[in-house]
Amino acid sequence: MSHKLSEQEQIRRRALEELIDLNIDPYPPYSYEVNATTEEIHGNFPHDSSLFQDISIAGRLMNKRIMGSASFAELQDSKGRIQLYFNRDEICPGEDKTMYNTVFKRLIDIGDIIGVKGFVFTTRMGETTIHVKEFTILCKSLRPLPIVKEKDGKTYDAFTDPEQRYRQRYVDLIVNPHIRDVFKIRADMINSIRGFLVELGCLEVETPVLQPIYGGAAAKPFKTYHNKLDTTLYLRIANELYLKRLIVGGYDGVFEFGKDFRNEGMSRFHNPEFTQMEMYVAYKDYYWMMDVFEQMIEKAVIELYNNTSVKSGDNTIDFKRPWKRFTMYEVIEHYTGVDISGMGESELSDLAGRLGVATDKYMAKGRIIDEIFGEKCEPHLIQPTIIMDYPLEMSPLAKKHRSKSGLVERFEVICNGKEICNAFTELNDPVDQRKRFEEQIELGKRGDPEAMVIDEDFLRAVELGMPPTTGLGLGIDRLVMILTGSKSIQDVIFFPQMRPEK
Repeated sequence: MSHKLSEQEQIRRRALEELIDLNIDPYPPYSYEVNATTEEIHGNFPHDSSLFQDISIAGRLMNKRIMGSASFAELQDSKGRIQLYFNRDEICPGEDKTMYNTVFKRLIDIGDIIGVKGFVFTTRMGETTIHVKEFTILCKSLRPLPIVKEKDGKTYDAFTDPEQRYRQRYVDLIVNPHIRDVFKIRADMINSIRGFLVELGCLEVETPVLQPIYGGAAAKPFKTYHNKLDTTLYLRIANELYLKRLIVGGYDGVFEFGKDFRNEGMSRFHNPEFTQMEMYVAYKDYYWMMDVFEQMIEKAVIELYNNTSVKSGDNTIDFKRPWKRFTMYEVIEHYTGVDISGMGESELSDLAGRLGVATDKYMAKGRIIDEIFGEKCEPHLIQPTIIMDYPLEMSPLAKKHRSKSGLVERFEVICNGKEICNAFTELNDPVDQRKRFEEQIELGKRGDPEAMVIDEDFLRAVELGMPPTTGLGLGIDRLVMILTGSKSIQDVIFFPQMRPEK
C-alpha cells in the first residue's frame, strides 16, 4: 500500500539524514545493556537512596520539555514511565555541545527509542527522576505518535477510536499502556487454568488445525486447498473429535488451548478466529465436570484478584462456588412462562413467533429451542449459572440422559448474559453416533448451514471403543472479557479480524 509522507514524516526523515551525516547510527546494530526498569526504580527509590546510582535503562521517549541548557523528558519502558533530566554541560562536558544542542533538542523526536545512563534523584517537586549522564539513540521513529494531551484532568487527542486501536494495536499499546494489563490478565488466567489441569493429571496436546473434515461443533468452516495433496481442507471449528481420538488411544485426560475458526458473522461477542480450551477426561461424567469447572474458574479468579468477585461493566460477578444450577426447560419456563418439555417442532415454531424470536424454515426442534433460550433467557443470567439437560436434538455428540427421556447430559455455563463453556457426558455408542450424524445430514438438506457432516475416521475410532468420557470447551476470549470488564471481544484479542483498509 503506497503511503504519501506527511509533513511530520518528512521532518523525521530529514532528521534521520542529519543523524547519519553526524556519524550517528539511528539503528545501531548491537544490544543495549539494561540494569533497571521504571517499575523497580519507582518501587524502591527513595526508600533506599543508595540504589540506582549507576543505572542503564532503555525505552521510548514520550515527551520533551526544552528549557535552555537543561531539559526534562519522559521515558516509557515495558513497566511504566519515568522522568529524565538532561543538563547540557554534563551531557557535553567539553566545547562540543552537538549531542545536546543538535541531537537531543532537534533531532530526537517523541517516539524514538533511546538508552540512558545516569543516577536517580528526587526533584524539588518530589518526582523520582533519572539524571542523565549519557544517552544513545537505539531506534529512530519515522512516524509520529498520536500524543495524548491532558489539561485540567481531561484527556485530549487520545488514541481512542476503536477501529484505529484494533488495526494499529502496536500504537494502542504505546499510547494506552494500560491496555497491556488486559493481556497480562489473559496470560495469567490461561496459566492458572493450565496449571490446574496439569495438576489434575491431564496431558496438554496439540491437534490439527487443517482438517479434511470439520466437526465437533455446529458452525460454518473456512475452506482452503492443499496443492500437493490435491484436496480441500478446512480450518477447524473445534478440537473435539481429535481429542476424543486420543481418549480412544488410551489417555485418561487431555486438554488443548487452540485457535478455532468459524466463518460466521462478527459482533462484539464473535471473532472469526478465537481461542478455546477443550478438555476430555475418561471414566468421568458431566456432574464431575460441573464441579471441576467451578473449582478451576474460582481458583483462577482468586489468583488474579485475591477475591472471587469481579466488576464487569455495570455488574459484579461472583465466582464463588457453588453456582446455581437449572435445567434448560426450567429456565425457559421461568423467563417465558411456557413449559416446552412436551412440544414438537411446529408448536415450538409457533411459540417462537409469539415470543418475537426470529426463526428460519430450516430450523428443526433443537435449533428453535436454542434460539428461544438465547433470546429470552441468556441475557438475564448474570452470575455464573449452570444450565443442564438439553434436548437430544440440540446435541449430536452428547450421551442420552440416564433418566430423562429425550434429553442429553449436557451443560453450559452462562455468565454476564453469554455462554462461556459447553460440556457433555460424551456419546461413546458408535451406532447411536452414526445415527446422530445421519440426522445432521438431513438437517443440512433442509438448509441448515451449521449442520455437522459425517466423519468416518472418528466413527472408526469410536467403534474401537471409547471409555465413558466427559468433555468441555471453554471460550477463553469471552471469559477474559468478563474478568477485565471489556465490552468487546476485539478488546481482548491482540489483532482482531477487520475489514480491509481502503
